[in-house]
Amino acid sequence: MDDELEAIRRRRLDELQRQQMQVDEHDQMAELEAQKQLVMRQILTPEARERLNRLKMTRADLVNQIESQLILLAKSGRVRGKIDDAQLKKLLSKAMPRKRDIQITRR
Repeated sequence: MDDELEAIRRRRLDELQRQQMQVDEHDQMAELEAQKQLVMRQILTPEARERLNRLKMTRADLVNQIESQLILLAKSGRVRGKIDDAQLKKLLSKAMPRKRDIQITRR
């Protein structure tokens, strides 16, 4: 009986520790996201941030890549002033893969 009770206690303790680790990871990710948004707010104009947020709905991988590049540029001091919507469009056009024009010819 004591062994069963001890086993139940150990399982419950393990479960609580796993839950705590998941909460800690979630908190760390939320904090990193908040820091990233703070940096983006400092280096982008409101219009450029809005464009990135709209694009994130469809191309999250591309937006994450662009945000990482912008943060690295800002930390290295290569961003002077805020990046406006036109500059962001240029960055996005360079980062997006080229579309191929498919032509079908009938014979």
